[in-house]
Formats: sequence, structure tokens, C-alpha cells
Amino acid sequence: MRLLKLAVAALALACAVPASAQPAAKAEKPKLTLGVGGKPLLYYLPLTIAERKGFFKDEGLDVAINDFGGGAKSLQALIGGSIDVVTGAYEHTIRMQAKGQDIVSVIELGRFPGIVLVARKDRPIKSVKDLKGAKIGVTAPGSSTNFFVNFLMAKDGLKPDDASYVGVGGGASAVAQMKRGEIDAMSNLDPVITKLEDDGDVIILADSRTESGNEKIFGGENPAAVLYMKRDFVEQNPVTTQKLVNAFYKALQWLKTATPEDVAAVVPEEYLLGDKTLYLNAVKNSLPIYSRTGLIPERGMKNALNMLVEFDPELKAAKIDLAKTFDGSFVAKAAAAK
Repeated sequence: MRLLKLAVAALALACAVPASAQPAAKAEKPKLTLGVGGKPLLYYLPLTIAERKGFFKDEGLDVAINDFGGGAKSLQALIGGSIDVVTGAYEHTIRMQAKGQDIVSVIELGRFPGIVLVARKDRPIKSVKDLKGAKIGVTAPGSSTNFFVNFLMAKDGLKPDDASYVGVGGGASAVAQMKRGEIDAMSNLDPVITKLEDDGDVIILADSRTESGNEKIFGGENPAAVLYMKRDFVEQNPVTTQKLVNAFYKALQWLKTATPEDVAAVVPEEYLLGDKTLYLNAVKNSLPIYSRTGLIPERGMKNALNMLVEFDPELKAAKIDLAKTFDGSFVAKAAAAK
């Protein structure tokens, strides 16, 4: 009877302790590998913030980051099973569904792509229509920067194969190739774009860093960077998935009030490309792109699909269930626990 009374007392005490003070559920997979295509790009700034501010560690996660040359390569690694999750473009979830692969995003990191299409000033390229026959640099063939220029060309009556594409990455190499004249135009992101702008090397043909730019190009928001993974990973590792989303959600909340100087103080020195003033300008240009809520609005999903359908015959014939491309339940829990 005494043991029974002690057990009842212990249970009552446990129930009286707030949930936040009780031991948190352990991640099924505390050590995991995350793939990304061009980590220094401001497109992926929420990832760097989550890493450098210790938000992954706060959640009890040991996240190894594998930085690939472009988003298409990190997607390939996920499908191949060499990594667990990806910080990449939302549109990959749509394209993979059309190919029979069940890939789901669980938090929106970027509400605007932040991708900019530029052309060298000394080339006879003054509009998207002039890109026929051009050599265009993209972070990697098949990545979101490639999709962006394909969409713009299709809107102006051109086909993807009316130009040639070269993978230039998203850092100093991309800047160097444009400056050397090895490419005629480029679809890329900050800080690469701001560097070329500030140096007077390029003219802008299309800019998706601002709300007005996205309205002009897409008709509104177009989800950009997200955290995505195979659906069976989510089902087998729900606690791990929640902890990942918690960390990224904290990063988004931090970015809401961060100044360019705050960001520059957190990122690795090499991200500044040897020019802190340039980096501060690039951050200022890019701060509007980050998601405010972590949730992808329905209109944004439709805009992303409409973009892909414009130039991808396979998607025109596919029946895409957009509801399966995003699971917002983890973001809802992260927000509720804030």
C-alpha cells in the first residue's frame, strides 16, 4: 500500500510539472546529414543562422552539412540515399512528385526566390528575348536558378534549348566567370549579384528579391528555399523532423529583427567575399526574401507550379497534388511552442 501511495504521489507530481520542464522527446536520429547547394548564398542564410547560432545543438541535433555545387546535386544525393534532408528549392518537391518520388517540404525559409537574371553590359542583351543563342551561367544545371531563366524565356516565346547553360556555382567563381566574359548572362543570387552590380559589370533583366519584382514576374509570392526530405523519413523520424523545424523556425524569427550588421557578425568570414560593405549591401537587398511565418501559402504553391508548367512538358501532362508537397504541422507546433 505504501508503494502504491508513493507511485500515485510521483504521478501527481509529474502531472503538476509544466510540460516545458519535463524531459523533451529524444530525436530518433540525432546525427544526420543535410545537403545544400551553395551554402554561402543568401538564399540559404536561415541554414547558416541555425548552424552558427547553435539552434540545431539546442534541439539536441548533430547536423553535418554537405555543400554541393547546386540544388540539383543535393536533390540527387537525397534520392540516392547519401544524405537525410535537404535545404533546397520548393519546386523540387513538385518535379519529384511528377517522377513518382514522394518528397515533402516541412518549413518555408524563403517566400521570394531572390534570384536575379543579369547580362554583361558589353553584350547585345537588353531583354530576356535577346538571350537566344546566349551562354548563361546558373548555379548548376537543373537547379532553381536554371528554372528561373527557363521560365522567363518561355514567357517571352523562347525555349530552354534556345540558350546554353553553364554551372558556375554561387560564389567567387561565378563572379570571376562573368567578369572574364566566359558567359553572356547569369541567373544567380546574392552576394554574387550585388558584387557584379556594385562593380558595374551587369544590367538587370529580372529581379525576384522584392515583393514588387515577384508580383511582376510571378503574380505574387513564389516559395523559394525550404527544408525537404523523403516522406518516409518524416514518418519514421517525426521527433527529429520537429527538432529540425524548430531550429529553422528560430532562425527565421531571428532574421525578422536582424540588421545586415547582425548577419555579418554571425556568418563565416569567407562569406563576405573580402568586402564587408558589399556583403552588408547584399544582405540589405535580400532581407525581404525570408519567410515571415514558415508556412507556404496556397497561392505561392500555385505560382511555383505555374512557373514549372510554363517550360516543362512533363509537368504539363502530370497531375500534381500540391497539398502533398508541404506539411505545415511541424511549423504550427514550433510556433505554438515559441
